[in-house]
Amino acid sequence: MRDFSYLRAGSVDEALRAAAMPATMLLAGGTTLLDLAKCGVTQPERVVDITHIKGLDAIRVDAEGAFIGALAKMSHVATDAAIQAEFPAISEALWQAASAQLRNMATIGGNLLQRTRCAYFRDPATFPACNKRNPGSGCSALEGVNRGHAILGTSDACIATYPGDLAVALVAFDAVVHMGERNVAIDDFFLLPGSTPYKEHAMQPGEMITAISIPASVAARHSTYLKVRDRQSYEFAAASAAVGIEFESDGETIRDIRIGLGGVATKPWRARAVEDALRGKVLEPDTIKSASRLAVEGAIAHGGNHYKIELAPRVVERAILNTGAMA
Repeated sequence: MRDFSYLRAGSVDEALRAAAMPATMLLAGGTTLLDLAKCGVTQPERVVDITHIKGLDAIRVDAEGAFIGALAKMSHVATDAAIQAEFPAISEALWQAASAQLRNMATIGGNLLQRTRCAYFRDPATFPACNKRNPGSGCSALEGVNRGHAILGTSDACIATYPGDLAVALVAFDAVVHMGERNVAIDDFFLLPGSTPYKEHAMQPGEMITAISIPASVAARHSTYLKVRDRQSYEFAAASAAVGIEFESDGETIRDIRIGLGGVATKPWRARAVEDALRGKVLEPDTIKSASRLAVEGAIAHGGNHYKIELAPRVVERAILNTGAMA
């Protein structure tokens, strides 16, 4: 880790002015920044501590939805009674993310900006080729060990998987990312790698996440998050699904359904084809199984991750059945 200067911002405006300077990074929980600095992936010249900015840790839930400040801790949001009641998939996604120690330290804004766990990205000393870290250098994962890599949204330049859980649920329920005066729908906030995998999100230099908001909906209130992983403790998803359902008055026909996919794509993935196939249909096992196959429409495997083409639809199917049984 190389030396860097340290500034403490007392207001959002002060943080934004500092963030506009070259080679500057914002420090909140620090669980990603310090990790990447130690392994040589990130080498900031200047770190701006935003943890002392007042008012950015608020959690508010009303009839319009939820408003969560960027500095709210993951653990505080996960245990908030109103979030648990109105957005259970959000709470469950946070509970199943990281360790208890990390959840107590990491912030919501930082969670959205976490970087991929691709081993080739995180080990520059051994693998200098990484288009995400060093544009134009190549992608070692394409012909490497890629069991955990993405099958959706990939490109010839990058197959790194977005690792988070929270954003999967946020994508399902049309959350909005607030960056001061600019607001961006979360599905547009995260970018596909294309030929520019180093551009992971829509945030520009001199901007910072100040909050996220989630519109209230019946589907969000009747929702669950299912995460399948190699081990139960502190592991990233092999595949995950956030599902919310609203039924017609008969209690069987699906009026609205929202599905977010994790662990299988280069960004938090909205399974719109599955949603379209199920709206207006009666919740029956055969119908759900058939529609769930659409979750991996267009998927491309790269050897070690071929199993995800079978796994992801099964996770979606099980999450829909679980949610339907609870709604």
